[in-house]
Amino acid sequence: MKVEIVIYTLNFVDIYSGWAEPIAIKNKASIWVLQGLIKIKNRLPYDLLGIDSDSGYEFINKPMLKWCQENNIKFTRGRGYYSNDNCYVEQKNYSVIRQIVGYFRYDTEEELYWLNRLYGFLRLYINFFQTVMKMTKKERIGSKVKKRYDDIKTPYKRLIESPYLTDSQKERLNKIYNELDIYELKREIIKCQKKLFEINKKKNKFLEEDFNGTA
Repeated sequence: MKVEIVIYTLNFVDIYSGWAEPIAIKNKASIWVLQGLIKIKNRLPYDLLGIDSDSGYEFINKPMLKWCQENNIKFTRGRGYYSNDNCYVEQKNYSVIRQIVGYFRYDTEEELYWLNRLYGFLRLYINFFQTVMKMTKKERIGSKVKKRYDDIKTPYKRLIESPYLTDSQKERLNKIYNELDIYELKREIIKCQKKLFEINKKKNKFLEEDFNGTA
């Protein structure tokens, strides 16, 4: 049976550190979402203890529940029609995903490959080199809301300073960081962006020719 490809990005964001893990999946079927989450779990530099998803059918299903129970992962979900329940992911979807891959429609195996290749480099760049602010307090004073933030740090730095990671987990993170070249990461990201743009340009040209031919 042929699988319909309408590529989506599954984006995981850790609230504590800001660590993000994007991965492209073929469509929103539960089998691809679950496979994506398994890959993300294996990539994380710490143990996955809980997931808080939106209320879509791609997350609320028996295979997902079974996997969480088997791996001792607490599963919760946001409320329907309350997108701000997942504001951390929504913010990353714009500031990271949309800014890098744009608003093209991706629907081929080739694009799936290049998207995941891009995300492989992007996850290293944003987690080890891109600083983020984290709000620590919010209070309302009359009609104004006052927000306080901690020091600007990379997700990597927050995890290294965290009391929740073991020494071996921190050593592994430091080893990865010391082997990275930020300029090489940027070059690879741009290379993948250009390839995706070329594929879309070629694909849209064929679509335009087909349309003109049937007009």
